[in-house]
Amino acid sequence: MGWLDRIAERLMLKARAEGKLSGLAGEGKPLPAHPEEAMIDTGTALGYRIMAEAGVLPTEIVIKKEIDALRLALADLPEGEDRRAALARLADLEMRHAMAQEARRAFMR
Repeated sequence: MGWLDRIAERLMLKARAEGKLSGLAGEGKPLPAHPEEAMIDTGTALGYRIMAEAGVLPTEIVIKKEIDALRLALADLPEGEDRRAALARLADLEMRHAMAQEARRAFMR
């Protein structure tokens, strides 16, 4: 266990002793399943979940949602100028998503 883990553990034990961890929303219930979390590590997934519950989403997740929506829209677009523009937008979003992922990974190192 590293020094950061020990500090976090002590803070959690202190909060529990002071009663700050009881009576929280969803206490004693399993966390809901989120399939997208299977693609990232548990710690990052937990951080994302906390941010989402607070109404804050990281850029990486916002872009991923845009990509998913655009892929659904592309399925119905016929060949033509609109489809080419949508494909160019998809390529741009995928590049921005990869950059956001890499920035997160670099930050977590």
